[in-house]
Amino acid sequence: MQAKTAVLLGATGLTGNHLLQLLLADDRYEKVRAIVRKPLQQSHSKLEVKVIDFKNEQAFKEAIGSGDIIFCCIGTTMKNVKGDKTLYRQIDYDIAVNAAKYGSENGFTQYLLISAIGSNAGSSNFYVRLKGEVEHAIQTFPYRSIDIFRPSLLMGDRKEKRIAEKIFQGIMPVFSLLMIGGMQQYKPIHITLLAKAMCNAPFVNETGVHIEVYKDILKLANQQA
Repeated sequence: MQAKTAVLLGATGLTGNHLLQLLLADDRYEKVRAIVRKPLQQSHSKLEVKVIDFKNEQAFKEAIGSGDIIFCCIGTTMKNVKGDKTLYRQIDYDIAVNAAKYGSENGFTQYLLISAIGSNAGSSNFYVRLKGEVEHAIQTFPYRSIDIFRPSLLMGDRKEKRIAEKIFQGIMPVFSLLMIGGMQQYKPIHITLLAKAMCNAPFVNETGVHIEVYKDILKLANQQA
């Protein structure tokens, strides 16, 4: 099997950074190109870092370069954008969709996206609707395979403080025991499992569009390299 070249968006985030470490350690990937706004405090023989302004379309497309697989772990919060929905959309929608557009034009064949459980382009809820709109837009590009991950609450230690999320992280493992059947998709999942699932998915789902919820993420995470 020929090793792949991957592009990673969101390498400084909770899941994205863990995914970066997995990609660098995985022999199935020969090069990892991280596209970021600020320099990464890491070096590796397989790592190529592109620092850009994501609003600069030409720079963004050139940074995408050539390769096989795009991983999009981009995401923000209302707190980070100070309640600015326009800025929120520029980060969560524009970056993800533009990466898909440029990647398709540059010959990439696989695209993997972290979305959210319940995403729905027809929802009245801003967050849920935005995630649904991103998913819909991504699927308009002619990738050989697209994996859309829809986790519920993500477990893991964040650098930033999210008090409400910290509380939920404490109580959700207890409630998750009661989540069976259709409710299983709402179970919290640790970022290490999500990252493993994303790392493995391109070699399992080589064609088609795949929506990955809790049980699918666990199955992919447990795949042998």
